[in-house]
Amino acid sequence: MIAYLQGKLAHKDRTYVIIDVNGVGYEVRISLQTYDSLSDGHESIKLFTHLQIKEDAHTLVGFHSMDEKLLFLDLISVSGIGLSTALVMLSSFSSGEIRSAIMNENIAMIQSIKGIGSKTAQRVILELKDKCKKDALFVEAGLSAQDKSFGVKQEALAALVTLGIARGAAEKSLDTLLKNHPDASIEQLIKLALR
Repeated sequence: MIAYLQGKLAHKDRTYVIIDVNGVGYEVRISLQTYDSLSDGHESIKLFTHLQIKEDAHTLVGFHSMDEKLLFLDLISVSGIGLSTALVMLSSFSSGEIRSAIMNENIAMIQSIKGIGSKTAQRVILELKDKCKKDALFVEAGLSAQDKSFGVKQEALAALVTLGIARGAAEKSLDTLLKNHPDASIEQLIKLALR
């Protein structure tokens, strides 16, 4: 898995960028949130990434912050929301606005996003409401979404789900492991969870 790319911004478009990393150009799909955070010059940038592999395509998606990446991973975990729909959601509203709409069960706001119907909006709220409330507790406790232990847990969770472990079981396992091993690395957590 490619966790991030750091290099020179070779091309910038509203839906994708090309990042030159030591002479190799990576085409990375982005949301308007990320687009707005990038300058127009050929400056050095760093984007957190998610690689989606399908039979017919390998798609790299980039995010200006770990918070945006984590919300994206939550969104694509919902049945009926794919990579393109999640990017449209992140382009329509900020990460905070989306989380707030989910926590407040604002179906109308979520449904106002292109490609989201009433059933999908209800499913997003049902599946992510508790998760968003849990994430909000981290912020209220003075911890940012990029806090080390939070980020480590989310990366390990994404890896375990990719390996085919049910999200709920993986989350419970990681919560227990982090209590017993608070300084564990992502790799250590994954190994322990797979035992």
